[in-house]
Amino acid sequence: MTKIRTGTIRPGLCSVTFRSLPAERVIELAAQAGLEVVEWGADVHVAPGDVERAVAVAQATTDAGLTSCSYGSYFRAGRDEPLAPILDTAAALGVDRVRVWAGELGSAEASPSHWADVISRLRDATAESTARGIELALEFHSGTLADTAPTALRVLAEVASPALSTYWQPTVGAAVDEVLGEYRAVAAHTSAAHVFSWWPAQERRPLRARDALWTRFFAEALSAPRPPRDALLEFVPNDDPALLPGEAAALRSYLSN
Repeated sequence: MTKIRTGTIRPGLCSVTFRSLPAERVIELAAQAGLEVVEWGADVHVAPGDVERAVAVAQATTDAGLTSCSYGSYFRAGRDEPLAPILDTAAALGVDRVRVWAGELGSAEASPSHWADVISRLRDATAESTARGIELALEFHSGTLADTAPTALRVLAEVASPALSTYWQPTVGAAVDEVLGEYRAVAAHTSAAHVFSWWPAQERRPLRARDALWTRFFAEALSAPRPPRDALLEFVPNDDPALLPGEAAALRSYLSN
């Protein structure tokens, strides 16, 4: 299938969208849907430290005409866990970005000591990743210190490393104007977007179900001084692989407008 170039943001897929499928099938689905990049998840498809598997998945991705863009790790700053196996795996995948989590408590319930522990670990982690030529990016997510735009900006400011950026995704249950306001606040630091339509809470809808959100988001993102490098489909209704081509077509249409 001929890829459709979409300008400054690459359309892609998070492999966690299809956790029940082998990586080889995820690659096939992404290629058939006309996507360009894949973020490989660390929970199922490419385990931390399994360098041999990472090399094989990277080669299969390239052979299909796709690019491995990032490694979706579950490293949580503040826990006593090593980053080295994750960086080894990211290097074997050939990616230059690893997604990480800012602790395991929401910002509203986090104590000053938790904040200090998370920031300290992220500073050390970015120094470690920089030495490997790999950047880190925060998961913009509830249950972490990066659960709102102001707190994500606080984390970025306190870590103070050019090797740390953030992802962005729509806050579950938030109205369109609120969601876009959050994006505008972090846009200058956003390296990738997770793209999904959950509404009104965690019900998984097709992208077009929130057309007003995605039309406006991509109009702003494409014209931003620093557009996200990747727009990654994350989850589809009913986890149904048959729906991916339609979701990918919707994503590409937003990117080409």
